Parts: sequence; structure tokens; C-alpha cells
Amino acid sequence: MTAVSAVPGLDVAAFAGWLAEALPGVDPTTARADLIAGGKSNLTYRATLGELTCIVRRPPLGHVQATAHDMAREYRVMSALVPTDVPVPRTLALCEDPAVTGAVFYVMEDVAGTPYRTAAELAGLGPERVRTVSTALVDTLIALHQVDPAAVGLADFGRPEGFPERQVRRWTRQLEGSRTRPLPAADELRGRLERNLPPPRPSRIVHGDYRLDNVLIDAADRPAAVIDWEMATLGDPLTDLALLLVYGRVGEIAGGEAVADAASAPGFLTESELVARYAAGTGSEPTGFGFYLGLAAYKLAGILEGIHYRFLHGQTVGAGFEGVGAVTEPLLDLGLDAMKEYS
Repeated sequence: MTAVSAVPGLDVAAFAGWLAEALPGVDPTTARADLIAGGKSNLTYRATLGELTCIVRRPPLGHVQATAHDMAREYRVMSALVPTDVPVPRTLALCEDPAVTGAVFYVMEDVAGTPYRTAAELAGLGPERVRTVSTALVDTLIALHQVDPAAVGLADFGRPEGFPERQVRRWTRQLEGSRTRPLPAADELRGRLERNLPPPRPSRIVHGDYRLDNVLIDAADRPAAVIDWEMATLGDPLTDLALLLVYGRVGEIAGGEAVADAASAPGFLTESELVARYAAGTGSEPTGFGFYLGLAAYKLAGILEGIHYRFLHGQTVGAGFEGVGAVTEPLLDLGLDAMKEYS
């Protein structure tokens, strides 16, 4: 692991001193940390302090939208889900004082598992194991959407009323706040979404960015932990299912460099298989699904434009950001096509 000055975005000495107070028995003099590669949003580190190995999460450097990268919310939802059937890392400590190391951050256990991102990574498992992994992926989403928010202390975790309409407004703000070029398809897609809002559905805990590389898979091809809960809230569960499918669609367009393309691996459940298994597991048919696919594409476009903005302004940490901006326009077209497909 690297020295204090070599870790971007984390003052290791200040972090270690704070953690020693939060977790008595931790030796701050032995602290080391490394940035974990692969994230394009929040920064994630693996730290060791004596016998303790843990994961540290903080917001990205530079340009950050006002409603994004809320570490306290991410910490709260994972803490609430620990006693449920949804596998999550055990949370250890939350620091809400930005003076410690430049931003609010939290600490959680280091869970052993692989965040499969690309079809090439999955292909080595073979089609049968890939099918097992993708089946477990949708089953874990079903388990999340069956959790009663009130039973785990999350009844006030969001405002379910008017959720789809607010999502359209939120991702419009995100796109406008990060826009560096004309995106006429974004305006067209927003209009179609506003004109096709779905009727209310029962509210559930929504992960907000559910995909395979946000799930750590253990040696038995089972989910060891669902991670990256920064966009979790209470809302319409079909938004999670739709985003999972849109990640698969855009991965086929962009490949595995800018956007994960794990769903293209031989053996991965097809869209129709994913939807059918989800419907059977939840007992609810995904009616009006075109809106949800369009919203997922619009949302992902907003996320990618934020990353592209930070890349252009030299505010990203790590490699793999240069191709992100090229995905936005095909993604918006994908959203328009999906809405027409299900109209």
C-alpha cells in the first residue's frame, strides 16, 4: 500500500487519527491505503491499520451535483439492510466532518468477492456459471424489493409520492448542470418521459444503480455483497430493473471500456428471462415498461455527462474516463427507441 502523499483524495494520517477515535483499539501509526481502480464516481480505498483491513468511500473530487454522492445516505441504507436477506458489507463508522480529509466519508468491512464488469471477465467462468451468476443477480434484486422499508427503519428514507416525475426533473437538472455540448436527443427524451408518466406503484427500497459490477460475487458464484448505494432511496422498484436492462443494452453498443458489458457474456440471462424471473419472484408484472427504460437511459446519460464533465476539467482520478462522453448520445437514442418499442 502507498504512502500518505500518494493517495489522491484521502489524507491517510488524518483519516487514521479519526478512525482510531471512532474504533478504539485501531493503531493509526500503521495506516496505509490504496485507491481501488474501477470507480467512475465516488472514490473507494482499501486501508489497513494493524490487523484491520477496511474500505473507505468518499465523493469524487471537483464538480459534484448538489443531490449526488451523499455518503451519509449510503451508510444509512447499508446499515439498515445488514439483518435482511440482502447481502451488504458491515458498516463500521461514518465521518460527517469534511475537515478531517476533505469530504464526508464512511468506513465498511472489506468483503471478499469479484465485481465482474466485462463480458471478457465473465467468459472465463463458462456459460453455466455465468447463468448462475446472472440468476443470482436478479434474485438479489427481488430480495431487496421485498424488504419492508418501515421494518428496517427506512420509512422516511425518501418521498415515494410522485417518484417518476421527480426522477425526470432530477436527471434534467443533472444533465443541465454538466452539459458541455448540445444534446437535442436529451430534450426529446425528456418530453416523451413527461408525457408518459406511469401510474403509482407500491414503494420499495431502490438501489438506484443496480448492475453486476456493483455486486461482489464470491467463489461459489453467489452475491457476497451489494455495494455502491449512493443513489438509494424509496421509490418505484421497476426503475432498478429497467436500469439493469439498459446497462446491458448500452454495453452492447459501447463495449466494456466506458460502460460495463457483462450482460453480453455467453450464458447471461436474456432480457426476457430477467424480466420473467423478476415478475415471478415479485408477483408483479412490469407494465408500462417503456417509460422505465427511457428513464433509465436518461438517468444514465446524466451520470455519464457528470463523469465526462469532471474528465474534461481534470477532476477524475484513475484511468478509463476518456471514452465516457462518447456514450451519452447513443444512450439517449437508445432511450427514445425503447419508449417507441413499448409504446
